[in-house]
Amino acid sequence: MIHEAINWLINTIGAMGYPGIFLLMAMESSVIPIPSELVMPPAGYLAHRGEMNIVVAILSGTAGSLVGAYANYFASHYLGRPLLLKYGKYVWITEEKFAKVESFFLRHGEISTFIGRLLPVIRHLISLPAGLAGMHHWKFSLYTLLGAGIWCTVLTLIGYIIGQEQALIMQYSHQAVIGVVLFSSILIAVYVWRQRRSRLS
Repeated sequence: MIHEAINWLINTIGAMGYPGIFLLMAMESSVIPIPSELVMPPAGYLAHRGEMNIVVAILSGTAGSLVGAYANYFASHYLGRPLLLKYGKYVWITEEKFAKVESFFLRHGEISTFIGRLLPVIRHLISLPAGLAGMHHWKFSLYTLLGAGIWCTVLTLIGYIIGQEQALIMQYSHQAVIGVVLFSSILIAVYVWRQRRSRLS
């Protein structure tokens, strides 16, 4: 099943080229469940075969991730916020609680967005609180691009180095997930330590 999916994606990406990578990663970054682990490694494999430029493939995937993230951002900013403020009280989300969440994200939105882009499941959802809080567009774009760029690069290199071996691609993709989770945990620990130190000084 996975073998067939990867073969289909290799053929699809090969036929659609960089716009295909852009489109699939935009879908993956919004609410459509297309795993990035099945998009970027085939692009890396095509780059290994000389059918794509690896840098352009990574940039296409990263740009697509930003567009998909903005789809969630605008949906939550213009639709979610009014609905939450109007109907949130019926599910115990008071305006006071919403203000606290909004305040937290405004203070820690950069690190939350960056780390969120690296983590499975969360990467699809992190744009929603950013939109609800009205995070500054420049900051949202920068930290989304940083996180998505790192993840797209890791997955593309896996495909470039390993090739078409679907079992190894999934194995190393899972190891990459563990690696970014550990990396994110260290970043969070350092960030919390610096925040506490700055409050005490």
